[in-house]
Amino acid sequence: MKQMLKVIVVDDEPLARRGMLVRLADFPELDIVAECSNGDEAVAAIREHQPDAVFLDVEMPGLDGFGVLKQLQQQQIDLPYVVFVTAYDHYALNAFEVQALDYVLKPVEKERLAAAVSKLTKNFEAKDDQRHKGQLAAVVAQLTGEKTDQILQRLDQSQPVMNERFPEAISIKDSGEITRVPVSAIDWVDAAGDYMCIHTRDGQTHILRRTMKELEQELDPKLFVRVHRSAIVNVNTIAKLQMLANGEHQLMLTNGQAVKVSRSYKDRVKMVFNS
Repeated sequence: MKQMLKVIVVDDEPLARRGMLVRLADFPELDIVAECSNGDEAVAAIREHQPDAVFLDVEMPGLDGFGVLKQLQQQQIDLPYVVFVTAYDHYALNAFEVQALDYVLKPVEKERLAAAVSKLTKNFEAKDDQRHKGQLAAVVAQLTGEKTDQILQRLDQSQPVMNERFPEAISIKDSGEITRVPVSAIDWVDAAGDYMCIHTRDGQTHILRRTMKELEQELDPKLFVRVHRSAIVNVNTIAKLQMLANGEHQLMLTNGQAVKVSRSYKDRVKMVFNS
């Protein structure tokens, strides 16, 4: 009798997660040991259960799928085989291609999932650690643009698989769809309660459920400056800094938008003009 593979399913959308669990139940070679609704839960569950494989959603608020891999490396937790689950369309999937162990596109198709599970079991039976590292390195290289041999070198030295770098695009979920917004197209961001309003160069506003602190950490500080506890601005869109009659300051952006500058962030904004 073949050994069952311990599997964890990670997805922040309850319906998508439940759907994946139902579909995976059709494969007797898989033993679902945990389900997780976010990246932090995934890291903890992988540490506890030491699964053979993880079906990992890529686009999650806070710690996303690639952030999970990074945390596992930083905490020196053994990497399971990873099957990425993503709602990216086929054009965007050129960023990964099939050089990961595999990926499954949402909505999940029965035949595609069966192929991914087959690939998973064959790789596990081969127990080829170098092949596993090569596959992981290839997908990270496709995502980040870094050279594969550099990633493999870090894996061999038990260093973090992903270097500190800032994403070129932000994925935003809305009504079952995911929009990839290029970071370079963002003019400014303001907070609206528990949501971020991302204003882009084409005049659109995208709503992102994430904290200002989390978003700020994802944006290159050379390109974006926090000007208020509830506002971040792309430095390339700043036209001028104005002092108002009441002694307060505001930024005028190239699109005509005025953004208030709080006193605590005033010096940080002035550094943009002095750089």
